[in-house]
Parts: sequence; structure tokens; C-alpha cells
Amino acid sequence: MNCKTLQKRAVTMEHCCGLITGDKVPVPLKNISVALSIEEFVADVSVALNYENEEEVPVEASFVFPMDEDSAVYSFEALVDDKKIVAELQEKTQAHSSYKNAISQGHQAYLLEEDDYSRDVFSCNIGNLLPGAKVGVTLRYVQELPLETDGALRYVLPAILNPRYQLSEQSENSCLNIQTPMVPSGDLPYTLSMVATITSQHGIERVQSNCSLSPIQYLADDKTSAQISLAEGHKFDRDLELLIYYSEVHSPSVAVEMGMQGMKPDSLMGAPSAMVSFYPDIPEVKSSKACGEFVFLMDRSGSMESPMNNQKNSQLRIEAAKETLLLLLKSLPMGCYFNIYGFGSTYEKFFPESVKYTQETMDEAVGRVKDLEADLGGTEILKPLRKIYKAHSIPGHPLQLFVFTDGEVSDTFTVINEVQLNSKKHRCFSFGIGEGASTSLIKGIARVSGGTAEFITGKDRIQTKALGSLKFALNCSMDDFSLSWDLPPGLLVTMLSPEQTVIFRGQRLIMYAQLTGTMPEVECSGEVCLKYTLQGRSLENRVAFPLQPKTNASFAIHRLAAKSLIQTKDLGSHETSKSAKEDILNISIQSGVLSSLTAFIAINKELNQPVQGPLTHRDIPRPVTYTSPCAYKVKTRHKPPVCAKVGFGENVFVQLVSLQKANGSWELHEDFAKILGTNLEDIMAANPAKDGDPSAWATVLAVLWLHANGKDLKCEWELLERKAVAWLHAHAGSFIPMLVQAANNILKLPVTPAVFGL
Repeated sequence: MNCKTLQKRAVTMEHCCGLITGDKVPVPLKNISVALSIEEFVADVSVALNYENEEEVPVEASFVFPMDEDSAVYSFEALVDDKKIVAELQEKTQAHSSYKNAISQGHQAYLLEEDDYSRDVFSCNIGNLLPGAKVGVTLRYVQELPLETDGALRYVLPAILNPRYQLSEQSENSCLNIQTPMVPSGDLPYTLSMVATITSQHGIERVQSNCSLSPIQYLADDKTSAQISLAEGHKFDRDLELLIYYSEVHSPSVAVEMGMQGMKPDSLMGAPSAMVSFYPDIPEVKSSKACGEFVFLMDRSGSMESPMNNQKNSQLRIEAAKETLLLLLKSLPMGCYFNIYGFGSTYEKFFPESVKYTQETMDEAVGRVKDLEADLGGTEILKPLRKIYKAHSIPGHPLQLFVFTDGEVSDTFTVINEVQLNSKKHRCFSFGIGEGASTSLIKGIARVSGGTAEFITGKDRIQTKALGSLKFALNCSMDDFSLSWDLPPGLLVTMLSPEQTVIFRGQRLIMYAQLTGTMPEVECSGEVCLKYTLQGRSLENRVAFPLQPKTNASFAIHRLAAKSLIQTKDLGSHETSKSAKEDILNISIQSGVLSSLTAFIAINKELNQPVQGPLTHRDIPRPVTYTSPCAYKVKTRHKPPVCAKVGFGENVFVQLVSLQKANGSWELHEDFAKILGTNLEDIMAANPAKDGDPSAWATVLAVLWLHANGKDLKCEWELLERKAVAWLHAHAGSFIPMLVQAANNILKLPVTPAVFGL
């Protein structure tokens, strides 16, 4: 049973049913139950899907759903009449054949597979669900939890899987193109329950969520273990997000896990595996010269007219994107090069080729940003990417690419492969906007190019995360990485993770290794040392660890290591070489971790009741986030209706930023005075340096205003403030203390001169 066959059935169903709840067509899926276990920064997740056929005919149920692309799915089983049927992981075409044959013979069959074209989309099929029958299927996976900039660990259980734009004829076969019914938030006919147990040796401070939770219940006096649960009756109509705060998260560690019994001692699953986590203590060092070509690739498809989240008065995605571009433009260093592309079904660029960053080019770009609209149709990202890569490189200015998109592309492997082919010449910083953004696309293009990936959901701001990534891009890079191990004699180490090429300040570095040879019988320890250079300085981080492997029923470290290997090699069935496919298949089957080339298949042969006629097919509805009239349309290659134009609005902070000059200074004029809440005459009269440059006075006033009125957004204006202070030191020098004192007096502020480096 492949996705193409399912599409033919699903199309018929949707035309006759529309929204499944509106026409009262029974939904076999009744509820989803999640058991979540988080130990330090690894999540072990069990998801149970409970089905019941209330119809009078046998049913085949199909559920297409999203999962984070880093999820290592290692188990799939069914529970029928208290009998557990454990699925076998097979090569995908073999699994499809087994499923089809089982159904035709009247057996009950269960199939779980990863989509051929996107690593973050899965489909679950239950064939021959008899009238009145109940069945529960459970899938299990492990996942590294990403670290947010504020120190939180982030776990997301995705619900939203929006329509995705088709890049090629090949991706017509994607499960994403099954026309399953989509329902607005709140109308889903099934519910979600979740219980989460969290343990950390560092102590758990708090847990936050975008959904209603029970009060946190500590299971230990030292707060090293806690439990929370989701409020009853929760409709799974949005992504469930947990933010977990530990008392200390920046401690390096090495965890060693025992291998599987009965496996070859030197095999992937038989040998002990180690997970190494470092938080390199990298000093903040600014480049001595401004260099770089900064290209911003912004999604302008119809769905960008949607709100950022489901909160009242939420900012539209395109509006937030425009503010982000403004802040990025104002924060660029003088002397660099830049360009801005907008893409949808077609693409547009501000300049024929990247231009030098000057007052004139910045003014032109800011003017065009104000007029941007979400009016370019679908999400055709390949053409602008290829155009950017074909452009001539600018000597001494390495390419830094920033990609902003809601990630609604079906054939993500093709895009990732294109980025990887050009990874030697650039870094890609990617941003997934809103719920439903493809984790496969966003994480994939960042991973293969040595950049970073960020997701903006809930109350997150694109502006904050984009400026954080620009800081990474502007900081000096760390070179000459090496990892050395100090182990007892007879013990060897083999790295399983790909070679690290980039480390950013404030980020966590995770690597996997395999230990082979003779494990010491007595207690002893080993040591790992991470060495790198920064502007010619040699730096290192060391961590010692006990060499007594621990048992883990899920073999989490082994399976995360296998997933890391699969991600490195797997570029989809149409992009991966024959030899790489053989490696992926071997790793997947040996580790039990699902890949795009394998599928889980379970067959209940005890049923054996012949099916009379074709099975009735039921596709489980899924929620979508679109609420804007423009964005609610499924993306096509045709231009959608144009929504109302969005400007920079009445945001005073944004207005002040928009007045900053490319060199970092502000000028004195009436509009500037209005933003400060006074008039031009009073400001000019209060200037203590009447013979000096009035721009110096205006720049001091602007910086003080930002400190007094924009504290919560400091990470968004930190870089442009840095430019302003540098300009002041070059043009005002010894007058700065006097200007600061006078500015504090007129604005009635207590800002310290230390913000100017005095």
C-alpha cells in the first residue's frame, strides 16, 4: 500500500465528506495518549493512538501526522483484544507488499512509515478494522531536546501539518498530497492526554507550556524529579510545547550506555555507545573588520498573511517579517554586502546582485521592505536558492544566507541537497515561522551548511531569534576542531557523529561515539578533550566521566547515534546514492530506527475473516492554522488574492529604529523629536555641545531612549546600539559624558554612562 494508492481513495472521500465532522462521518481515531519521559536533555516518548470502528463495514484508517525530524522512531506495536502484536522493521517496498497481501487475505495489518520526501512527516495505516473492533497502536521514539537562548529545553509534540507546496512531479507520491480532511482549530473529533516525567541531577526549576497543565508535582525533595500532565479534554488542535528549566544546564557530560545483549560486541548496537555534550566556554570576540555577504531570503507566500499564533491581536507573519528585515538592515556593519529576495510561486530580488552596504543602498532597501506583501503564491524555494548560489562570490566576503519560511514544501530532501552541494561556500541560518513549519526543511538546511535553525511559535518573536543568529554570523568563527580521548589500555573509540565544522558561542555541542575493545572490570574513568582555535588562540574544554556503562531499556543513546548517522546519509530515495542507501538500510534495520527506506509492519493473522468487497477508507482529519482569507487557500502556482498592505504601523520602537543611519547615528529633526515625546526646539536648546555635530546629540538621546523604553527587546537592538556607540566614539569622543548627562536630564532618565563604554 503506497501513498499514491491512498491518494486516489482519499480524493473520493474528501469530495463526498468535506470536513469530516461537518458531515457526521465517523472517525476511527478516538484519542491520543502520550507518555513522555525526559532525562536531562533526552526525551523518550510513547504515543498511543486508540481506534474504534463504529461503522457496520470493515474500515481502513489512515493518519498522516508530523513529528520532529530529529525523532528516532524505534518501536511500533498494536494491542488487539489484550494481545500485543509487535511490528517488524522491513525495507519499505517489502513492507508495502506485506501490508497489501495481509489485507487481501483478510488479516488485520498495521503500517508505519516515514514520508519519502520529508523526514518530519509520517503515516500510520490500519487495515481491516472490523465493525465494533477496538485497537490501540503505539509508536515510541527518542529525541535530543534543543536548547533555547534563555536556557530552556524545548519539547514539541507537533499537531499542525499544513498543506505543502509541491516542488517536483516526483513528490506527487508524497503522503503529504493525500487530500485528508482539514478542520479549523477546536473542531477535531479526537482528544489528547499526556503525562510527562522529568528528571535531572541539576534540579528542575519550572515547566512552562502553551497549553493548560496540572501544577508541577515534585517527586523528590531536591526537585530532581517532577511530573506534570495535560489538562483533561485537550483538543489536539495546536502544537504542544513544553519549556523545561533546570537549575543548571551548561554542565558538560559524557553518558555511556551498555550495548544490546546477543549482538556482536563490535557492532553498532552491541558495543557500548557514548553521548558527549559540551557547552564550549567561547569568549565573545568581534571581528576586527566588517566582512560578509548577507542575503535574506524571505517567504512571501499567501500563508505569510496568517497570524504568528492563535493569541488575540497576534501580529501577522508578513508584518513580523518586515520588522525583522528592518532590524537586520539597520544592524549590518558598514562595508559588508547584502541583498533581499522574496519568494513564492515566483521570486523577486531587491538588487540585480548583492550591493555594498551604504546609506543609499540601505535607504532603498528599507523603502522596499515597507511595501512588501504576502502576494507571491506558493512556496517555490528552489529557484531563488539556485540563483543565489550561481552568483559570483565576493572576495573576502563569505556568503551568509538567512532563510525565513513557514516551511510548507513537500520535497524537502531536494532543497536540503541543493544547500549541501553549496555548503563549502556559505552558511545558512534558517527560521521556521509558525506552527506547521517543516522541521525537516528548517533543521536540514542549517545542519548541512553549518548554520543554526530556529523555530518561532507561540509568543516567540522572529525579530529576537533573527538578530541572535546575526550575532552568530558576525562573531569570529572557531576553527581547527579536534576531539581527543584518554581511555584505559585496550579500549578504542570510533566517532559516529559527522565531523563538526562550526561552533557558535552559547550553543550546546552533542557528539556520539562507539567504544570497542575490553571494558575495565574495576571502576575507572576516561576523559574527553575538545580543542579549537579562535583568532589564533588555542582553547580547550575537558570533561572526565566514569567508565561504567548504564543500561537503558530504550537504548536511547544507541538509537540517537543511529539517527545521527541516518540523517547524515539519507537525502531521500531520489537524491541518495546506491551505496549510501545500502548503509542507511543496514543502520536502520540493525538499530530498529525508522528511515525513509524502511517501514514498520505488523500483521494479526488470527483475525483471518475475509473482507467482502473493498474496505471503506477513512482518513483522519488534521488541524490547520490558517485564519486569514488569503492564507486559508491551499498553496497553488497561481497568485492568491492580495490582502491589505501592512506597514511599520504605530510601533514607536520600530519607528525610532527606522530613522537610524547606516553608520549607526541618528539625525535631529521633528519626527525624531516626536518619538522621544518632545519637540525639536527643546531638544536643540538642551544640547550642551552647540558647536558639535548635532547627530552626536541625537544618537546619545536615541541610545538612552532604547535603554529606558526597550529593555525587553534589548537583544533586538543590541547590534544597532553597538554601531551607534562606535560611531559616537569616533565623532564625539570626550563630549560623550557631557551629552549623556544632558540627555538624562531632558528625558528624565537614570541611564548610566557605562552603556557607552565609559
